[in-house]
Amino acid sequence: MGVRPGDDPGVDPEDRGRGAGHGASEQVAETIAEGLRGAGPAAAPGRLCAVAVALLPVDGASVSLRGDGMPLQLAASGPGAARLGQLQATLGDGPCRNVLRTGRAVLVRDLAAADCADRWPVFVQQALGAGVRAVYALPLGSEDTCVGTLDLYRDTPGGLTARQLRTARLVAGVMTVALMDLPHGPPDGDGPWLSGLAADHDRVHQAVGMIMVQLGIGADEALARLRGDAFAHGRTALEVALDVVFHRRRFDSP
Repeated sequence: MGVRPGDDPGVDPEDRGRGAGHGASEQVAETIAEGLRGAGPAAAPGRLCAVAVALLPVDGASVSLRGDGMPLQLAASGPGAARLGQLQATLGDGPCRNVLRTGRAVLVRDLAAADCADRWPVFVQQALGAGVRAVYALPLGSEDTCVGTLDLYRDTPGGLTARQLRTARLVAGVMTVALMDLPHGPPDGDGPWLSGLAADHDRVHQAVGMIMVQLGIGADEALARLRGDAFAHGRTALEVALDVVFHRRRFDSP
């Protein structure tokens, strides 16, 4: 998996006494199945985020797919986890970005460690400010192709036991199957299953196009301008994009 300082696949000495640390694999599978029971295609990612929080010693979970320029956040267990996922997309910085680039898990037991600040200086500052101390980011997809990430957040430092890590990988595997097996065409006359989930991502791309026209620049620079403006004002790229799309913000005027 390519462990480096700040990554920890090993044992949490306290095991935190909750989640899958002392549950049988059959119980884990049953919990996942129960969490997905009756879920339609669009609900599956969110249900699995909630299952991850129930099974593991984590306080939040989010799932994102690889996208053009920025990851596409599909779901999160709550507003805090959603904000952290959007923060990584906005900054282009953080464990999620490493996983998308390498296809390998990044397990950080303490974001306050000095080497973490060296790897993700801006993300670490923002995440610690939000009360997050540990992050476990796992790839979705196959060994050859990483299509997204399952990001787990914890408010206290610590690693995952071997059993907890197996559970996290199982949830990531089920998440991959749920995403890959879903129909991409219109089900029952409705729009594609991803259309509702991707609406926010589309707004970002729409805003990038408007910034390109306003400033006469290319897409990469327009996205960089959007991200920079969001960071400078303590906002997410989506929040700024919505202002651009609804004509509350222009980049060609002071």
